[in-house]
Amino acid sequence: MTKYSIDQFSQITGITKFVLRTWENRYGFLKAQRTDTKIRFYTDELLVRALNCNYLLENGYKISAISKLSHDEISTKVDEIKNSAEDNSIESYYIAKLIKSALDFDSNLFNSTYEKGVQELGILEFYKSVLLVAFSKIGIFWLTNRIAPSQEHFLSELVKQKIGAAADSASNDEIKKDTWLLFLPENEFHEIGLIFAKFLLIKNGFEVVYLGANVPYGSLLQLAEKKHIDNVLFFSVSNTSKSNLDFTINYLNKSFPKSKHFLVANSLDINFLTKEHDITILDNLDDFVQIIS
Repeated sequence: MTKYSIDQFSQITGITKFVLRTWENRYGFLKAQRTDTKIRFYTDELLVRALNCNYLLENGYKISAISKLSHDEISTKVDEIKNSAEDNSIESYYIAKLIKSALDFDSNLFNSTYEKGVQELGILEFYKSVLLVAFSKIGIFWLTNRIAPSQEHFLSELVKQKIGAAADSASNDEIKKDTWLLFLPENEFHEIGLIFAKFLLIKNGFEVVYLGANVPYGSLLQLAEKKHIDNVLFFSVSNTSKSNLDFTINYLNKSFPKSKHFLVANSLDINFLTKEHDITILDNLDDFVQIIS
């Protein structure tokens, strides 16, 4: 049984520790179990219940009413609201469903959630408001060692398959001249954002040369000798690739001196990078969409 401390549970659900204790004492709701030393801990079932509770609260329910419902009754209420015209928090609904699909290794739940979400929100909004938030929450799970890496990989692979299929079927009658190179440098493996960038570029009529994850530097030089590249987009997320970032940028400048270079990264000294290198830092998806539109 997975166990979450109150700190971890609060981080993932967004419900403060004060509120959790108040709800437990006043309503007996989201009641934590206790270790032999009387320390609170929470389970996967309580986690899903808390996420569903947030959804009901965002749709006008009072905690006094929610607390009287069983786990199954809360799930039923959530689905009833989602299927009505009263839904005021679409994203929260889909985030909770995706997290539950990962916790339970439930590919059927994932597929139905993804298809409905994309149909309702559109793939761009679903990616920004649902997938990125869900992965952020799951990242907290993983960092606290309360979700197995297998669950994160399960969800990641399903998302990659969906976005990859969308990219493969994407087309645009207006073909643009620019060619984009997309890759992840050595020791960088988080490929979902790169695949989504591929989808957006193809959808906007660009030619894409997609090399994928963990690309050896020598492969870039081979490509430069064979193919004209107008724009280079790469991600640097892992600590290993960040520590080697200066070398990566210099290598790109030598291999593709006439190309524009774009970097997606977080927790970097943006001023230093932009001062030392001729490179555009992208810290949100909207900036990239604006560049290619």
